[in-house]
Amino acid sequence: MIPEGVAILGATGSIGASALDVIARHPDRFEVVALAAHGNHARLLELCRRHRPRLAALYDRSHAATLARALAAEGIATRVVAGAEGLAEIATLPEARTVLAAIVGAAGLPATLAAARAGKRILLANKEALVIGGALFIEAAEAGAATLVPIDSEHNAVYQCLPAPYTRDPAAAGVRRIVLTASGGPFFQRPDTDFDRVTPDEACRHPNWAMGRKISVDSATMMNKGLEVIEAHWLFGAPADRIEVVVHPQSIVHSLVEYVDGSVLAQLGHPDMRTPIAQALAAPGRVESGVASLDLAAIGRLTFEHPDPARFPCVDLAYAALASDASAPIALNAANEVAVDAFLAGSARFSDIPRACAGVLERRHAGPVSSLDDALAADADARALCRVELGIAR
Repeated sequence: MIPEGVAILGATGSIGASALDVIARHPDRFEVVALAAHGNHARLLELCRRHRPRLAALYDRSHAATLARALAAEGIATRVVAGAEGLAEIATLPEARTVLAAIVGAAGLPATLAAARAGKRILLANKEALVIGGALFIEAAEAGAATLVPIDSEHNAVYQCLPAPYTRDPAAAGVRRIVLTASGGPFFQRPDTDFDRVTPDEACRHPNWAMGRKISVDSATMMNKGLEVIEAHWLFGAPADRIEVVVHPQSIVHSLVEYVDGSVLAQLGHPDMRTPIAQALAAPGRVESGVASLDLAAIGRLTFEHPDPARFPCVDLAYAALASDASAPIALNAANEVAVDAFLAGSARFSDIPRACAGVLERRHAGPVSSLDDALAADADARALCRVELGIAR
């Protein structure tokens, strides 16, 4: 058997690390042929030493030059490319049948679109492909005959609970609703928390998952769940009124699908990203992921609650954006990125994140999104508006 070529966009992040761990367990099944990251040249050099890909890319051109010099000095034959076009080259590399898209932010969107147009099998962890790209990304995937397999734990759980093949038509599949579970983050079970005084370290102290700081803050505000509602709409063709969010603090049930006959299917597992990544890599088969077996008796209780919209307004902001025009989800995502960055930098309060996002949704200029340029323009406008909302305009 010839190993399947895999390209990883976002190799130096936590998703990339989990994917490389799973791939390394199955050298007969998978081969890393290309690696890409934003700017962490030191970490990417380590990965190139270990995996010897044909191609490596860094979005940051100066760091790409540093990487190229280091690889040449060590006699490693990996070719280095840079910038948005370098990421696109990784995404369309002929030797890569599968492309894992995990670059955070709008920087990863053009490359993910390129992979879709090239008909790749895309393991999707880049929220922006759907929150910003929306119909543009789905249309590109359909035109290129690309295969989309989500690897966010919640969407992968839904994917596993849907019939195969699934044609983005809930009614035809007998689906009544999709239920996305949320951990609630570090503050859901602390009703006395003063959100004006929350520190970045407190917000990033997730009780179940080991994640980067930005996504940890999104979990703490529950904006991640709001954005996942938007993603689920595009991935599964489900209207907003068929997508529900429930808080499940144990993070064992990753999502559920209810059918019209009353059956509810759920996917369970430890909170470890290697499970959905292994499932996505091997689908429709299965491979060992390195994750321990689930002991339900040891866990004891699985609980579910509705989120409190007064304490966590970001979920409702996402539903409102989804009900509005095509530029609204783009504006919400962009405003959230700016607000979270400001909070982590100490120039905004935790409570300013939903406030600023709501202000941007209210004050933005709505418009059509018929091209990637339109989407990126809406993104840029919302970022500028959010800086004004936060008083950090520049």
